[in-house]
Amino acid sequence: IHFYKSMASPKPKVIYTKLFINNEFVDAVSGKTFATIDPSNEEEIAQVAEGDKEDVNLAVKAAREAFQIGSAWRTMDASMRGKLIIKLADLMERDKEYIAQLDTVDNGKTLESSLGDVDQSISTFMYYAGWADKIHGDTIPTDGNVMTYTRMEPVGVVGQIIPWNYPVAMLAWKWAPALAAGCTIILKPAELTPLSALYMASLTKEAGFPPGVINVVPGFGPSAGAAISEHMDIDKVAFTGSTQVGRLVMAAAALSNIKRVSLELGGKSPLVVLADSDLDKAVEIAHEAIFANHGQNCCAGSRTFVQEDIYDEFVKKAGAAAKNRAVGDPWAETSEQGPQIDKKQFDKILGFIQSGIQEGAKLEAGGKRFGDKGYFIEPTVFSGVVDEMKIAKEEIFGPVQSIIKFSTVEEAIKRANKTSYGLAAGIITKDINKALMFSQAVQAGSVWINCYDHTLAQTPFGGFKQSGHGRELGPEGVKEYLEVKTVTIALEQKNS
Repeated sequence: IHFYKSMASPKPKVIYTKLFINNEFVDAVSGKTFATIDPSNEEEIAQVAEGDKEDVNLAVKAAREAFQIGSAWRTMDASMRGKLIIKLADLMERDKEYIAQLDTVDNGKTLESSLGDVDQSISTFMYYAGWADKIHGDTIPTDGNVMTYTRMEPVGVVGQIIPWNYPVAMLAWKWAPALAAGCTIILKPAELTPLSALYMASLTKEAGFPPGVINVVPGFGPSAGAAISEHMDIDKVAFTGSTQVGRLVMAAAALSNIKRVSLELGGKSPLVVLADSDLDKAVEIAHEAIFANHGQNCCAGSRTFVQEDIYDEFVKKAGAAAKNRAVGDPWAETSEQGPQIDKKQFDKILGFIQSGIQEGAKLEAGGKRFGDKGYFIEPTVFSGVVDEMKIAKEEIFGPVQSIIKFSTVEEAIKRANKTSYGLAAGIITKDINKALMFSQAVQAGSVWINCYDHTLAQTPFGGFKQSGHGRELGPEGVKEYLEVKTVTIALEQKNS
């Protein structure tokens, strides 16, 4: 493992730290603030306004006003909504480096990774800008002297709660389809990474979105997040995060106004490597599948199933790859892995590593804290992992690769599906029949063949089982923000 330190960290000056409600930056009603911390040095970056129930109420009031029949937003041509989204994407392109710097200082991911997130976010906005004037209903040949048509209407005021692992990208996944559909938004960014969301709020005002269409309320889950989930005047909540919190969101929606819910939750995704694979390529794909974004990825390939014929050689090469991964200052061009997000996650991951050792897995690389400041963990590889071990069953959300041996494809499929999750899966093989059989049999929302986590604006993404329901991205993403209204008109005579 190499530690690299940059000569000078181009840390950004933080401009916006207040709540964004009705196109204005305002203090929290309570006046409270909270610190957001740089995980690379454990130091405070800024104090951010702490929204709670009263602030959510004000944001909902603004969003509801903006959604009223006859409002500037509701009467705007759909094509103009698309143009506003394009303008927002253009402003992001202009300020790409600054937005990426905000995510790097707030999240700890490398600057290269943050720039990639901004690029993906821009492509997501551009994709859904194109959808804005292509959302339409049908005319239906109904029986009787009637004419029937359907309207695809925006669901209304939506609450969106996003995680800290891809701050600006998760915002784009939520905002873009909701805006294309014509909804109004209250976003709660993760309390660990609120900075890029607040800057994005400023860009929506510059782009020309009417007041109340987009509101951003930083705060904590039990206060601001709960207020959104249980609000009687929010029509839909979209949540990305843990399965545990997803249950709370779903329950709050049920116990309040039965608002629509979409959930993108945890995963323990299998990546199956068959003996016919190109071994070096397979090691590389599996390495990136788990270690990308410091392992902080809901669809990370965290169960690496390797066929017994190539198992020992694969383990040897995987351990070497982990030892060669450059850990260090996220501002350094040479760094591939920065710190984990915070002390809580840092301790949790180290606890998982200890459980792996105690349960008899063999440590092939890493296993310890890296350095003495910041939440850095060595890229860690375990061999000899069996399905019953904690590291093979529970989502670690960190840089820990568990390599599991199997004999036949049928066995691998059965074991891959033996989990409460179903977010993603992958297979590496030269045999197209085995690959297609795996893709049909595995219980996962995304299946990657000879690649991993190739997620784009055009590709629907979401989970089976306890990895959630609903889909983001692709055509399905915009449907999550629409209601179908059927309109039937009596006629004196109907002709075909």
